[in-house]
Amino acid sequence: MVKEAGKESPEEKGFRTPGLRGAQTTTLFRAVNPELFIKPNKPVMVFGLVAITLSVGYLGYLHAVKENDQQLYEAIDSQGQRYMKRKTSKWD
Repeated sequence: MVKEAGKESPEEKGFRTPGLRGAQTTTLFRAVNPELFIKPNKPVMVFGLVAITLSVGYLGYLHAVKENDQQLYEAIDSQGQRYMKRKTSKWD
């Protein structure tokens, strides 16, 4: 392979790859901070976003269902009248 005069490849000029991928680091630093060196994986990000969204939505649904479930019982006051009362706990 014949090289033309004045034409050098980027590696020969001393250019490095952009970001931390081209930086001189230790193996320990790379093991502790893999997110800085691993290329983003879009399908995994989409799956994670959908999973978190569905989880938060399900928790919201459970909260809404619990609010609507009033757990009523029939109570009788001191004058003998019946009425519906919502169950409460000692903590309320």
